[in-house]
Amino acid sequence: MKAIIIGSTKHLFFAAFYGCLGIAIALLISGIHFLNAKPDLSLWHTTELKHEFHYNTKLDNFSDYIALEDKLFTEVDSKVLKKVSEADASPVNRYVKNSLADPARWPQNWNRSFEWPKANAPFGVLLLHGMSDSPYAMSNVATHFKGKAHVLGLRLSGHGTLPSGLTGLYWQDLAAAVNLATAHMKQELQGKPLFVIGFSTGAALALNHELELINQDKAPDYVGMIFMSPAIGLAPIAAAARWQSWIGRLLDLDKLQWNSIQMEYDPFKYMSFAVNAGDVVYQLALRNQSLLSGLTPLQREQIPAILAFQSVADATVSSAAVVSLLYQALPQKGHELVLFDMNRSIFNSKLIANDPLPALLPQSTDSIHYRGTLVENIDSETTQVQAREFGLMPQDQTLPQAETLPLHWPMDVYSLSHVALPFAENDGLYGMANHQKLTRIQIGAAASRGERGVYSVPASEMLRQKWNPFFPYMMARIDQYRIAHMPSEAR
Repeated sequence: MKAIIIGSTKHLFFAAFYGCLGIAIALLISGIHFLNAKPDLSLWHTTELKHEFHYNTKLDNFSDYIALEDKLFTEVDSKVLKKVSEADASPVNRYVKNSLADPARWPQNWNRSFEWPKANAPFGVLLLHGMSDSPYAMSNVATHFKGKAHVLGLRLSGHGTLPSGLTGLYWQDLAAAVNLATAHMKQELQGKPLFVIGFSTGAALALNHELELINQDKAPDYVGMIFMSPAIGLAPIAAAARWQSWIGRLLDLDKLQWNSIQMEYDPFKYMSFAVNAGDVVYQLALRNQSLLSGLTPLQREQIPAILAFQSVADATVSSAAVVSLLYQALPQKGHELVLFDMNRSIFNSKLIANDPLPALLPQSTDSIHYRGTLVENIDSETTQVQAREFGLMPQDQTLPQAETLPLHWPMDVYSLSHVALPFAENDGLYGMANHQKLTRIQIGAAASRGERGVYSVPASEMLRQKWNPFFPYMMARIDQYRIAHMPSEAR
């Protein structure tokens, strides 16, 4: 009897094992088929560029970086722009010369690094864009500081050229570029204060730059750090990106290297997103979390004061991680966090399925060791907003608890988005202004309505908020922060 029971158990175990194995293989095959059933790859998805900068590229200074960048864009022209087929010759394809999305239609090619020196500049500003973006992402902020400071907008490795540049990228490549740009700015400023402003991945890179130095007991390079939608933490599913990319290479299925393959109609941002790009941000975030948790209390005191702006609704990075993994780990040292709430009109409030705000606000003000500000509706009857303080340090007690702002939510906007923060309403590409005389694509003013499933551009992309109605307040806060953290003789 015992032998029969043991034998039956073994048979059941093997049956269950092979059944589960079969289901796993079937799911894997189905998943691969689904992921591979994407649009065909184009030349800009498959072309490898030889002159891109990597962390092991031997360069002496930032001038060499710019010289290499010149060769890189010449390579893009010869390998892609001059070889685009008639099938791809769309009037809104950025890789088609003279198309509406051609970057050459702009007075400045914002895909390139740019530097705006100023004689005897009292301070410098280093601008770092996000993943799949270009220096254009920081153009509105750069314009604010033009003529006031020495400004450098860095083009990060793999960006501004072809989406294929993100398929073989490492976060160390981006960090090495930031090192070069920072060293250049410090040399140019000759001891004057340097601020860094980073958007998304650019913010994570700025943080990493300082944490790496502090971890080695070296002095930080920046007087202050300003973050917009910082990539501090990502959704757990981001960890699967490396496996998807690995399976794609193993099975020689190039489409598996891509989360999305879209028409490249944006002159300064990739619409196609490589799987590896998500893994790069994920690995960078893990590195920062490891460094931050390993610092001693004395080392944490060396972290420059951080001012961060974050929308409570953010589908790209974790808003909660900004609070829990960064701000709760920072000591009391003039750090500031500004949260942009959702538009809580009576109608909108009834439609919110999962409210992200409660998880971001502390249960008790006693646990706050930074200045926290929430930009919110004055009440549900109006779209006008106020800046309400939800955490004040002793030195900030003279500030009003709530400041009414001369700013309103646009009627058809219920929240900001991850990508909206760095852009003003009058931005020439993503803003609401429709410049009739300009013969170039204007994405923010081109939202369309109709039946779903018709356009090649996903509805989720068309509906995403592209500009920040509270941009003037954000820049005013940046100026206040900069003045407060500059040496008195340089103000």
